[in-house]
Amino acid sequence: MKLIYNTQDRPSFGKLLVFAVQQLLAIMAATLVVPVIVGNGMDSAAALFGAGIGTLVYLLFTGFKSPVFLGSSFSFINSMAAAFAGAASVSLGYLGIIIGACLAALVYVVIAILVKVVGVDWINYLMPAVVIGPTVAIIGLSLAGNAVGDLKTANAGGAVNVAVLCGLVTLFATILCSVFGKKTVRLIPFIIGILCGYALAAVLTIIGNVAGIDAIKVTDFTPLTTLGDDGVAKALFRVPEFTFLTAFGAFGKLTPSYVGTVAVAYVPVAFVVFAEHIADHKNISSIIEKDLLKDPGLHRTLLGDGVGSFAGAFFGGCPNTTYGESIACVAISGNASVWTIFTAANLAIIISFLSPFVAFVNSIPKCVMGGVCVALYGFIAVSGLKMVQKVDLEDSKNLFVVSTILVAGIGGLSLNFGHVTVTSIATALILGIIINVILTAVKGEKKGK
Repeated sequence: MKLIYNTQDRPSFGKLLVFAVQQLLAIMAATLVVPVIVGNGMDSAAALFGAGIGTLVYLLFTGFKSPVFLGSSFSFINSMAAAFAGAASVSLGYLGIIIGACLAALVYVVIAILVKVVGVDWINYLMPAVVIGPTVAIIGLSLAGNAVGDLKTANAGGAVNVAVLCGLVTLFATILCSVFGKKTVRLIPFIIGILCGYALAAVLTIIGNVAGIDAIKVTDFTPLTTLGDDGVAKALFRVPEFTFLTAFGAFGKLTPSYVGTVAVAYVPVAFVVFAEHIADHKNISSIIEKDLLKDPGLHRTLLGDGVGSFAGAFFGGCPNTTYGESIACVAISGNASVWTIFTAANLAIIISFLSPFVAFVNSIPKCVMGGVCVALYGFIAVSGLKMVQKVDLEDSKNLFVVSTILVAGIGGLSLNFGHVTVTSIATALILGIIINVILTAVKGEKKGK
């Protein structure tokens, strides 16, 4: 899709706000759910605040050249759980996740220094289009199950078919706006799609409550109806429970063995996320038709991602990472303006204090978000397939590389080493790199003969 706004274009203030809200809706569900999965009292609003701060850090390090939003990383969920499991108290666990994020950020810093010294040619050698293309594709395809699962889920326990109906209305509204809408409408297909799906779900739920028909109850309004339970003030405004505040006072309880446990849980995962960092930036580079690994440079994107990840954990506990949903939003809307990302980051910080907006997002039925995610995750997959178009699949070497990555990634070939999980995407990427390097070397030798 041709870009309507390039990276340095700045829409008018009113449009910026609308575009920024769309970016937030694309990434917010995943960002808010990570602390819920980890538990131990972690605050979703604080994670949203941390995502906003982390994105601002990323934009600063990349010189406002890369239009990507950073959100809570799923890759570090087991790492955070290990920090809490190895803690003498919850407060020490919060200190542990800050220390772990710092160690992970140091991995990025070390790699960034290496890249600055030796350049990025080795990246292009290890990860050419034949490797990175199918890897980007499986990032989207591996999430397909999540999208379909959400599409079939009604928050209020309604029938699956009714949930699917609401999700499909969301999807079709998004598609129609993106394909047939005028310029402004094409830029905000997700907002319109979500509002259409939410409206249908709300109407069906209200009818179900009045008529006593449980099957058509889709929306759980509890997050909205319980806003005033803690008082009028908290119903409007609430200070997030920042991680660093809870962690204060726990330094005296640190032991070398606990720090070692945290290091083992975080450092290897940082190398795994590095591989996904490359795939995401190759993907966004293909969308904006500008190689971000060269300008602003991989070393700067790594520093932005690493330091932004630490900033996110410092405030919200969750290390950040570049979000495929954000990249897909850029691709579908045709809006690559970094000012949209900048505004979205600031909105995330502001909204984390506003109880009504967080409650509204929590009340959006999963089936509605599932309808949006069908488009988002699909576009991530298609972006990868477009890279593969440039690859000669008549060459058996390339065919084996691509097929291995696709099957390993979609099949879910993940590996566990203690608290460390090498995700199926990372495993597939590593296999692809190894096969490509070996076959390239062998074919090179034969040609030499």
